[in-house]
Amino acid sequence: MVKNNRPVVVGIFILLGIVILFLTLFTIGGQKETFVKSFTVKAIFNDVGGLSVGANIWFSGVKVGTVKKIGFYGNSQVEVTMNIEKDAESHIRKDAKAKIGSDGFIGNKIVVIYGGTPAYPPVQKDDLLKVEDGISTDDMLATLQANNKNLLAITNDFKSISGKMNAGKGSLGSLLNDPSFAIKLNKTVDHLQEMASNLKTVSENSKTTMQNFEEFSGKINRPGNSINDFASDTLVYNRIVGTVTQLQSASASVNKFTANLRMVSEKMNRKDNTVGVLLNDSASATSIKMTLKNLETGSKKLDEDLEAIQHNFLFRGFFKKKEKEKNKAD
Repeated sequence: MVKNNRPVVVGIFILLGIVILFLTLFTIGGQKETFVKSFTVKAIFNDVGGLSVGANIWFSGVKVGTVKKIGFYGNSQVEVTMNIEKDAESHIRKDAKAKIGSDGFIGNKIVVIYGGTPAYPPVQKDDLLKVEDGISTDDMLATLQANNKNLLAITNDFKSISGKMNAGKGSLGSLLNDPSFAIKLNKTVDHLQEMASNLKTVSENSKTTMQNFEEFSGKINRPGNSINDFASDTLVYNRIVGTVTQLQSASASVNKFTANLRMVSEKMNRKDNTVGVLLNDSASATSIKMTLKNLETGSKKLDEDLEAIQHNFLFRGFFKKKEKEKNKAD
């Protein structure tokens, strides 16, 4: 009799199918965290941007759960129920926030939980997390499109400006296309280099001057020379102070004399005193002149009268007697 092995082969295939089924169930269950202890938290978003049930939930870069349920809340908001692993419960605080993110620039949508401070207690079952509206892919594409338009406008403007510059239009175009400008620029650079060389020379000379000054100051500070003795001799200093004091006193005296002289000069310019009248009153001067003239005339007449008296016979003997006495005395 021929032995039939078909039931054995069928049994082996069925066993392999059952093993593969269990492995698949465990793998999917591990990914969806079906067999992991978890608790649920909720968050209400204005826009989930294509988030689907089963999407991953990340906290501090670590996957901590999956999206369990998505439903409408109120008029237009969306309530997302999330399964969070029990092990992550102690790390997520009640003040943590949730936002919609993506695995990449255009990857699958995920929920990102972030923030939270140790001052707040850990989240509990069915807690409602605060949310932050993230930037959706459409918003980013719209922003990118607007930026592209702006970049295109800037490029066109730059193209127009560069064309005008190449054509020699405007001041800048004239400068760029003028060959003499390059020559002037080279001369300017040469002048700048020459100026830098001069500055270097001046700096070296200044350094030498400072060295000489330091050497000179060192010699001054060294005892045994006249300047150091003069600077350190207190007796000479006291004499200088005394001289300065005397000069100040003399200056005060000169100032006082000048003030008195000014006062005398002012009085002489006024007509309320004799000298002032003599110097400033022309009528008085004329009167004095006439008086002097009269005195001179009277003096002449007096001399003539005296001479006449000498020749008078009444007084002739008297004057002869006086002359004899004078001659005897000589």
